[in-house]
Amino acid sequence: MYGANPPQPRDAGCLFGLRNPLNLNKMTKPQLIEKVAAKTELKKAEVEVAVDSVLAMIAEALQANERVDLRGFGSFVVKDRKERQGRNPRTGQTITIAAKRDAGFKPSKELTEKLAQVEAAPIPEEAPPPSEEAK
Repeated sequence: MYGANPPQPRDAGCLFGLRNPLNLNKMTKPQLIEKVAAKTELKKAEVEVAVDSVLAMIAEALQANERVDLRGFGSFVVKDRKERQGRNPRTGQTITIAAKRDAGFKPSKELTEKLAQVEAAPIPEEAPPPSEEAK
């Protein structure tokens, strides 16, 4: 049916099969738990309970409209978004987007500086293909 070129699966949410460079490197919760367990030599189950507890406490604090400051990392805050006008991109129709409370994160100065150091580091280039002379 497709011959020699069957359709290739696309990344979820990508347009025209192009990869989103922001999603190339990501860490999932299980990967985070695994890395913390390896670094602390704790059992994965213990680390999972700790990570879940931290995330639950942050969520509860935000739900109570509290700010969560983690020195050297950043702050989680609740932002109130006003009702606003938007456009349905499919139909072009003007719609009203309801007001809502949203969580926001502001990185600390230390984290921002760490990220700037990574950005300044040169990105390793891919090795060129072997030349015909090397064979």
